Amino acid sequence: MKIILNLFRILVGVLFIFSGLIKANDPLGLSYKMDEFFEVLHLTFLSPYSLVFSVVMNVFEIVAGVAVLVGYRMRIFSILLLLLIAFFTFLTGYALFSGTIRECGCFGDCIKLTATQTFWKDIALFVMILLIVVKRNDIKPLFKGTGIIVLLATVFSFGLQWYTLRHLPFFDCLPFKVGNNIPEKMKLPPGATPDVYQMTFIYEKDGVKKEFTDKDYPWNDSTWVFVDRIDKLVKKGNAEPAIKDFILTDADGSNQTQSVLEEPKPVYLFLVLNTDKAGSGWDDKLKALQARQQKGEIEVFGVSASTKEQIEAFKQQHGLSFQFFQMDGVAIKTAGRSNPTLMLLEKGTIIGKWSYHDIP
Repeated sequence: MKIILNLFRILVGVLFIFSGLIKANDPLGLSYKMDEFFEVLHLTFLSPYSLVFSVVMNVFEIVAGVAVLVGYRMRIFSILLLLLIAFFTFLTGYALFSGTIRECGCFGDCIKLTATQTFWKDIALFVMILLIVVKRNDIKPLFKGTGIIVLLATVFSFGLQWYTLRHLPFFDCLPFKVGNNIPEKMKLPPGATPDVYQMTFIYEKDGVKKEFTDKDYPWNDSTWVFVDRIDKLVKKGNAEPAIKDFILTDADGSNQTQSVLEEPKPVYLFLVLNTDKAGSGWDDKLKALQARQQKGEIEVFGVSASTKEQIEAFKQQHGLSFQFFQMDGVAIKTAGRSNPTLMLLEKGTIIGKWSYHDIP
């Protein structure tokens, strides 16, 4: 039994540390996944706190994994782990049996697991943690000073996420990572049949949220504020492109995607998810790029999910003269994990990407 107990401790500890580190690499990504769960569970009042929940949960996963490995305060951590895995099992079970969420995001965007795989993974972890709880009094610290190790793990977990939130993830596992060609990623594999989705846009006005279709959403009405987009699967295909919502439209609603992707000069895309919540300190660097554009050396375009009126006010506030396009907020969140993010393209290939803190 002791051998099995130690084996379970190692498996549980390593898996929780691994899971926490992957998600700590991109805490914003986990917060977006939490927003998705809050939406389907009708808990949208929690959405403003999703990033806080994300950071805290990632820290706990890493710290609890370390605590299990070194045997630190097992009476407390074993019970907390059991509660956490019970909660995870409920969420993954809901995702599997309701069919409303395709992926739980348990290993972030770097390791994709189906709802079925994730559910049975959590069942296995639940059994292992249950044994650890039953035998928790038999687990002793491996050495003196285990508390210091746990403390260092806590500081490291918070520090890692602070860095990735201020800059960008260390490892970009999304389709807009440096080196990818956007037109190629927008193509389906030969002979593949795509999924068919019905898009529902959620906008808010005077504190009231309303759902719209992709044909009648009020993108040009500044009195409505974009909240979220929900994609409902109508018909299951056998494949889908890695990038499926990169569509740039100008102020008149014309699609400018191809002209941007085929531009022979280097193209800088200034991604601003929400102009009202954009970070600061980048003005001089953008004006330097703007000056290069005026000399004909490069092209610079803004990309935002905000309304035309909000974009114009944003341009005047920061002294920007380059053209802005509108794009779906989900695509912008996927392409750039900071608000704003600067992306450099050469004929559709992503050459560089920077948080607004790191714009060269």
